[in-house]
Amino acid sequence: MTDLPPLTETTTLRRLVEYAGASGDFYDMHYDLDFAHALGHPDLAVHGLLKAAYLGRLVTRWLDGRGRLAVLEVSYRGMDFRDRPHTCRGRVVSTDGERAELELWGEDDQGRRTTLGRAEIVYESRASTRRADR
Repeated sequence: MTDLPPLTETTTLRRLVEYAGASGDFYDMHYDLDFAHALGHPDLAVHGLLKAAYLGRLVTRWLDGRGRLAVLEVSYRGMDFRDRPHTCRGRVVSTDGERAELELWGEDDQGRRTTLGRAEIVYESRASTRRADR
């Protein structure tokens, strides 16, 4: 199995605000610290779909133009909080040279897997790349 190089993202308050604006997800636990504390959270929570985007970035950076991300599935198993590193990891679990299936996960700053996922990628063939260049 091939491991993907890890990708670590630390979500700042600014990124939470930017993501909320782009996605329309303005649930208070992502920007109101008093509200987050009232829910029992130590800090502002990172949006689940933002963590999914980080996993997508992990895959597309690893692909580096050699193919495309065809499927991305994500399951949330724990919370992550702002200003703490969230490390995305993955590995190729099967491939036939044209497609590959990847196991993905995101870890909080304690090494707990808070986000699980899988991806399918389709490698670009040389013939289709040549056609696209014409």
